[in-house]
Amino acid sequence: MWFIFTMISVLSWGAADLFYKKGTNPKDPYSHLRIVIMVGSVMGIHAIYTLLFTGIVYDPMNIIRYLPVSSMYILSMTIGYIGLRYLELSISSPIMNSSGAIASLLTFIFLGQVMTGIQFFAVALISVGIILLSIFEKKAADLDRIKHKEKVDRKYQIGALAIILPVLYALIDGLGTFADAFVLNKVMSEDQANTSYELTFLICAILAAFYLIVVKKQSFNLFEERTKGYAALFETVGQFFYVYAIAGNAIIVTPLISSYSIVSVILSRIFLKEKLSKGQYIVIAGIMVGIFILGFE
Repeated sequence: MWFIFTMISVLSWGAADLFYKKGTNPKDPYSHLRIVIMVGSVMGIHAIYTLLFTGIVYDPMNIIRYLPVSSMYILSMTIGYIGLRYLELSISSPIMNSSGAIASLLTFIFLGQVMTGIQFFAVALISVGIILLSIFEKKAADLDRIKHKEKVDRKYQIGALAIILPVLYALIDGLGTFADAFVLNKVMSEDQANTSYELTFLICAILAAFYLIVVKKQSFNLFEERTKGYAALFETVGQFFYVYAIAGNAIIVTPLISSYSIVSVILSRIFLKEKLSKGQYIVIAGIMVGIFILGFE
């Protein structure tokens, strides 16, 4: 079942990524806070529903126990939301998606989980494919700008910020994923962990709303944030199944989850009317082969 749960997360997070890109306003310095508010609100609603209607017996202290994991996930996601304003996805994606490899390495070293030779090959195939896909994306974007004689905005050029943000995301998210594997294996069950994470995100959403509306005197209209709301829904669905997936096979799931970027690329071509090159089709096929191997090995 871990593979099915992983694929649901991959599809959900790929869709969320599309809506994050569509819903981010580069001119709004508080765009990342608006996303945090929407994601935390949707996750909070799901957590409250879980507590009231599913019969779960929840220990509130698990919020504290799970806080090291929650804080790293939420921090890395917020950094990613900030990066959406400043970075091209094709630049940041290969660095950010390396978090899965970081987490796999940590679980291999510290938790004693292992991979077979064919599984290692599949993970390598997916990881290399993600990097190649991002390289092709960058080249396509550069050629398109040259064709249309567009000048690259300074904030999108490679610089300290363009490197620091995705590197921080990868390191923090990789550590969070490793800590998640440890907690789910040693400390608490999947439903306790997921509810703790969602409640923590709700608290962060409340704090972000207070800062945005009260401190910074910015307007916030829920009905004007529908695109971010769709992203939040897919994020919540992906997170729910991700917890069960990583509890089942952390060392394989962590790099496999990184393949959600290909879903984002495909959806962006469908809904943003962009085209895939022959090389991109080949790379996506290779990644799908890796996914197939992990699913049936």
